[in-house]
Amino acid sequence: MNRAAQFSAAYAALTAAHEVADHIVQVDRDAVAKGRHGAEGRTACLRHVASYTATQALALAAADRGLGLRLNWRYATAGLLVSAATHYGADRSGGRWAEDPDKQPTTRMVRAARATGHSGWLERDPNAGYRIDQAWHKGWIAIAAGVVAMGGREARS
Repeated sequence: MNRAAQFSAAYAALTAAHEVADHIVQVDRDAVAKGRHGAEGRTACLRHVASYTATQALALAAADRGLGLRLNWRYATAGLLVSAATHYGADRSGGRWAEDPDKQPTTRMVRAARATGHSGWLERDPNAGYRIDQAWHKGWIAIAAGVVAMGGREARS
């Protein structure tokens, strides 16, 4: 199995697992609290990221076994850590899960988009914050898949 195939399979598995973890596995109490200030928000986000990372690890293990990817699990673990750390950072960014979004700033990513002149579509699209969040996650998942594939073993002929 070559590294391009390992990358592609890892990206597909990590992305599918991301969708499942964020939209099915995540529990409501964590989704609501993970952006809050203080220990409550940090704990909720850690619980979410733990279940998110476990979901991704299971998907990656299934792809490795089912497709014969021959992944090096040190690199796979490093890739999972990249995904977990960047997921935590985005989800702790604050504001998105507030009960009253008018009283709390939007996410750091939305504020950065506004600061760099990308505010037009943000004002028109009520889902802009979510879309930016998901783009951030998937960009980092691609990097994580690259880390996973860097350690993959080439099949011997």
